[in-house]
Amino acid sequence: MISLGSQSSFIKWLGAVLLALFITPALAQNFQTKAKQALLMDYESGTVLYQKNADQLMPPASMAKLMTMEVVFNAITTGELDFDTPFRISADVWRRGGANSGGSTMFAVLNSDIRLEDLIRGVIIQSGNDAAMAIAEGMAGSETAFAGLMNQRARKIGLEDSNFTNSTGLPDPDQRVTARDLAKLARHLIMTYPELYKIYSETEFKWNKVNQRNRNPILGKVAGADGLKTGYTEASGYGMVGSAEQNGRRIIMVLNGMASKRERSNEAVKMMRWSFRAFKPIDLFEDGEIVGEAGVYGGEKSGVELKARGPLKIFVPIGFQDRLKADIVFTGPIMAPVEAGDRLAKLQIRMDGKVTQETPLYAAEDVAEGTITQRAMDAMQELIVSVFRF
Repeated sequence: MISLGSQSSFIKWLGAVLLALFITPALAQNFQTKAKQALLMDYESGTVLYQKNADQLMPPASMAKLMTMEVVFNAITTGELDFDTPFRISADVWRRGGANSGGSTMFAVLNSDIRLEDLIRGVIIQSGNDAAMAIAEGMAGSETAFAGLMNQRARKIGLEDSNFTNSTGLPDPDQRVTARDLAKLARHLIMTYPELYKIYSETEFKWNKVNQRNRNPILGKVAGADGLKTGYTEASGYGMVGSAEQNGRRIIMVLNGMASKRERSNEAVKMMRWSFRAFKPIDLFEDGEIVGEAGVYGGEKSGVELKARGPLKIFVPIGFQDRLKADIVFTGPIMAPVEAGDRLAKLQIRMDGKVTQETPLYAAEDVAEGTITQRAMDAMQELIVSVFRF
């Protein structure tokens, strides 16, 4: 079923093929997990396959180190840093994050200089707090200043609800994330830094004569598993962000609030395996195909055709019957002139009342400014619509 939404007077809705697709009962699956917060996402389309308290703020524990690595990966990509850049292990880093701290550590030596490449592996594979702190101190002068960089990058890549206060994920009442934001972050890391992302699949790393194995419980247990990060604090419970690729299809998983390592491992393996067998893809639109139309105010035409960038696909769960709903959503009125390629709207897919996918829509054509008569008619129409809205 398709509803018109808040901008009904300016939207011409999707074609008969899409309408027929969405009024057909979709399939939903009743999946249970012990996780307090959870989300499954199809990597390619961004479709949310399953969610549980996905927008509930929670402590990130060491999953915050994913944001630390995003800052580092971005600096490497822009040329600000390289693998050979040295970082000093200060007394503060050694005291709060080293072997005597009681937390996850790389076992870095006090006052030593360590190459960035080794520190990255210390963060990713060993979850070393000392490695993360050394990077933060070296890049920004302090963890507080580095947290500012983390939040700047978080907003830049679309993490709307999360807030970071340190590079490690160590407890802080002001440090909070959501499962949805962590999934977005994982997708961004994989998509933007494919070569650097490969480090997440490495199973072990040795430093200071100590060999530690990657803590990711789905590595070696789920076919195609290659990332990302676990976390634990007393406040957060046991959690993880994971990803796996099978037959050209990648899934991103976030779960948190487990009672033990064993429970986290069992739930993660169960959820990831289920995600690959429980959904079927539906192709909605080919690359360049017109998705719908939005109204234009003061233009030579009353509407502008919209399209996505690339093909549009969703994944539908196999199981109980339900309905999908699609809306084209935008803030109107859209003022002429419009240029082809302008981002104007988004296609929003809902299932069970929850948004499962949002895809940006762009103008497929130019719409020039209309004549004085056309603009006057549009002004009159907008006045009438405004009166009825009031």
